[in-house]
Amino acid sequence: MDMNLLRYFMSKNGDKQSDLAKAIQLPQSALSERMNGKVSFRQTEMNAIRKRYCLSADEMLAIFFAQ
Repeated sequence: MDMNLLRYFMSKNGDKQSDLAKAIQLPQSALSERMNGKVSFRQTEMNAIRKRYCLSADEMLAIFFAQ
């Protein structure tokens, strides 16, 4: 995962972690666990993030499936 890229899109859209957590209906602590790599994002969460930030397929791959 490339969480720096996700943080970039969050910042670009004026979101803090708490804003994104609310938007994808997760407790902030659960989003933090995902962003820190302790827990994997679910497909529904990835799709919600994609819609929120209008991400392309390549951007999604770069964020969630980067090595």
